[in-house]
Amino acid sequence: MNLKLKKPIVFFDLETTGINIVHDRIVEISILKVFPNGNKESKTWLVNPTIKIPKETIAIHGITNEKVANEPTFDQLHKDILRLIEDCDLGGYNSNKFDIPLLVEEFLRCGVDFSIKNIKTVDVQNIFHKLEKRTLSAAYKFYCNKELIDAHSAEADTIATYEILLAQIEKYSELENDVDFLSKFSNVGNKRLDMAGFIRTNEKNQPIIAFGKYKNKTIDEIYEVNPGYFSWINQAEFPQFTKKILKELVAEVKLKRKFEN
Repeated sequence: MNLKLKKPIVFFDLETTGINIVHDRIVEISILKVFPNGNKESKTWLVNPTIKIPKETIAIHGITNEKVANEPTFDQLHKDILRLIEDCDLGGYNSNKFDIPLLVEEFLRCGVDFSIKNIKTVDVQNIFHKLEKRTLSAAYKFYCNKELIDAHSAEADTIATYEILLAQIEKYSELENDVDFLSKFSNVGNKRLDMAGFIRTNEKNQPIIAFGKYKNKTIDEIYEVNPGYFSWINQAEFPQFTKKILKELVAEVKLKRKFEN
């Protein structure tokens, strides 16, 4: 079976120095690009993160500081990576919460204003958790009847993720072989405007803050009572992409108020 695609979709997986979107860096990225005609293109890079990989992280994915010492940095690779994923939808396992936000952070550090506005994102983990609630290795065994060899290898995890999605579509009648549908189905809860989940939309499709003292308040409501709050966020340790989206939303509020006055 092939995915029914209107444009290419890129499945990808990252191995990183840790799980902090703001501070951690990529040490390996694997990409599987699937075209509407069923053709595939794949590429895997080891990446010098320019920061030390902690021992506890090395114990998970096995990528040592020595192994990546002479590999290119993300800054040196970003044009090749961007060329491969540009104008594509994105798919992954836990990608909405982690892989996509961290990848966007890396692009922003390189001066690339990466946007997800016209990108559909398919998170295979969310589909799995909605329908079965297990881990990647268990999902691979459950859906594909295969053992996941080299788990926490970016390439093995990427291929397994793609195969799981195909098996999910075949197994569940409620799933449609359509990226628009899969994107909506795999995005749980309120829509994330910044992928990391700090900014979402409410039932009225209004942008809201999803944390802290102004949780569930709209950007407009917060700006009315405390416009300086957004300056604090801009100075605090939030993902750069979150700050970028928030800056755009605040600019829209300011523009609206200008025309109202």
